Amino acid sequence: MRQTAPVARLPTWVLVLAAAVWSVVSLQPPAPGAEAQRAFASVERLGARPHVAGSPAADAAREYLLDTLRGIGLEPRVQDTVGVNAGSLGDGTPGAARVRNIVATVPGTAPTGRVTVVAHYDSVQSGPGANDDGAGVATLLETARALAADRPRNDVTLLFTDAEEACLCGAEAFVAQAPEATGGVVLNVEARGTTGPVIMFETTAGNGPVVDRFAAAAPHPVATSFAVEVYRILPNDTDFSPFRDSGRYVGLNSAYIDGSAAYHGPQDTPDRMDLGTLQMHIDNTTALVREFGRTDLTALRGADATYFPVLGTLVRYPGWLVWPLAGSAALVALAGAVAAARRTSAPRVLAGVGAGLLPLVVAPALAQLAWWGLTLLRPGYAQMDDPWRPVWDRAALACLVAAVVVGWVLALRRRVGTDALAAGGLVWLAVLGPLLAALAPGGSYLTTLPALAGGIALLVGQWIARALAAVVAVVVLVPTAVLFFPALGLAAAALPAFVLALLGLALVPVLADLPRLTPAVALVAAVGLGITGFAQNAFTAERPAPSQLMYLLDADAGTARWISAEAVPGEWTAQYVTGRETLALPGFDGAYSTGPAPPAALPPAQVDLTREGSRVTARLVPRRPVRLVALRADGIVSATVNGAPVPVRDGRLDLVFHAPPPEGLDLRLVQAAPGPVDLQVTDGSDGLDGLPGLTPRPPETGAVGSHTSDLVAVTRRVSG
Repeated sequence: MRQTAPVARLPTWVLVLAAAVWSVVSLQPPAPGAEAQRAFASVERLGARPHVAGSPAADAAREYLLDTLRGIGLEPRVQDTVGVNAGSLGDGTPGAARVRNIVATVPGTAPTGRVTVVAHYDSVQSGPGANDDGAGVATLLETARALAADRPRNDVTLLFTDAEEACLCGAEAFVAQAPEATGGVVLNVEARGTTGPVIMFETTAGNGPVVDRFAAAAPHPVATSFAVEVYRILPNDTDFSPFRDSGRYVGLNSAYIDGSAAYHGPQDTPDRMDLGTLQMHIDNTTALVREFGRTDLTALRGADATYFPVLGTLVRYPGWLVWPLAGSAALVALAGAVAAARRTSAPRVLAGVGAGLLPLVVAPALAQLAWWGLTLLRPGYAQMDDPWRPVWDRAALACLVAAVVVGWVLALRRRVGTDALAAGGLVWLAVLGPLLAALAPGGSYLTTLPALAGGIALLVGQWIARALAAVVAVVVLVPTAVLFFPALGLAAAALPAFVLALLGLALVPVLADLPRLTPAVALVAAVGLGITGFAQNAFTAERPAPSQLMYLLDADAGTARWISAEAVPGEWTAQYVTGRETLALPGFDGAYSTGPAPPAALPPAQVDLTREGSRVTARLVPRRPVRLVALRADGIVSATVNGAPVPVRDGRLDLVFHAPPPEGLDLRLVQAAPGPVDLQVTDGSDGLDGLPGLTPRPPETGAVGSHTSDLVAVTRRVSG
């Protein structure tokens, strides 16, 4: 392939750049409208303070929602029960909670099933939850107003769950116990940040029909089947999970994910919310409820589909096409490589294939090393996925990848040849297509379609074919790279860098026309943007460095420890933790950074044990306001807490009970054989203020957005 004539370069680059800009712009949220402005009043009300499950603030939030729903004309009810999740913690420890879900149903005119729309109204203990999930709650209220004005064909249930943050126990309780949990369609409305597009990132299996409805109805259809594949292998869950796992529902899970530095932290406040993002949530959710509200819900199961955003629309094709397309792309790419070999030589094409591996390895490696370097210069980054203002760093990473890829092309274009380099890049894309088809079918399009278009361009050999192939690569890969940045964060910079490197392989014929100084300019830009980002992300009171610290008192021994989940403690945390220790206590299993602490006057829970043969009853009453109680006992066959059966595994009860009622817990155990029982109890409250030996955090240091930041725990053993 000859270098493009100057007259052809300009239209080619206009097409490529226009496609890239349009691809990015088409993902952005809309301008906020009247619905977002009205919904924001609810966000301000709910996000004024933390409202963790079981707290007085959660009670106030619930009353506000009940009053608002009644004002709309609905008749909400409260499902007050115990929800149990068999493996809610990261280590699989079961969780349970006293939950009070709000359930409001709009009866359909001629129902074929039920549409359930879900958002959780609790927050974490460490933040007010304006976005997570004040945005979802406000969206459901706007949806309720729309339904009141336009009654649907199908029943629509609005579900505001409790204790999502603790253990998904509100959703678990609804799916397991509520009369409204009849199956049908479920739409979960979530947030994991403060801004950015709302992404439909998870579906139930056999998603083709519901994705078709999503594409037809959602005004802003941002979604990719690759996200579904990735999410299926991650250990992450939302309220969508109990519905998905029940097998009775088909559905969609949506969230916005940019601005994750504020996620679960004290900075998740209303003033940080992007109203355009809120408008996008409202637009999509209302449209989807109306669409499924009028759809025959008896025919919404099928095969998985492949889908991805292209210039404001959602391109999709059935899953059975994944392998034929991957095979066709491999054949066409091979044919293109043969054609290139005839124009140049087979050894050159083989050299191009070997060289094509370099940018795929070097660009991600440099991107990850750059992030690790930043964590050395600013250790607080180690506790974050993204800095507070990540756009500078993302642009720097894109320029770094451009420097690597363009430098690779320009260094080898004369020695190896543009045709051979293009063929080598397409071979790698073609190889990855079948690999993804086997491991993550919903992501195969990322390499299959650029390889197919690029192979055709190699065969045709005309600049217009190359330009069109470049546009295909841009509109397929740029949105995924843009969405990967907030989804994975710069802490996993190698992955978006890999996607950008794939784009570079697909653009070899276009990149080969760039001036020789382009890599140097890109590298200078990367360094300049990185320095700017570093300066813009200095920790301040408004954008603090995260820290994680807990306090654990052993009431039996009268000793105490400071505990941190930070493997490399930050400056403030390092005042309290001096080494590493492996703990084996209910609620505290694993390795922690620890240090001695002065014992505080904190009363342990009162536990009264009674026995009748192999049946043990324990009445457990915390003697201070607590958010959770962790329990452990061995030699157990079965157990209930406040009447709810809880999992027992291999003879061990291991449970964290969230939002315990003030009157305490009624624990009933059945032993494998009569004999003494050794019950370990840890109760936990929130807030380190007032503990002996504590120096308050400086203004530029804040709490990590986690479920255990600033936890104060008291542990004891009771035998009998």
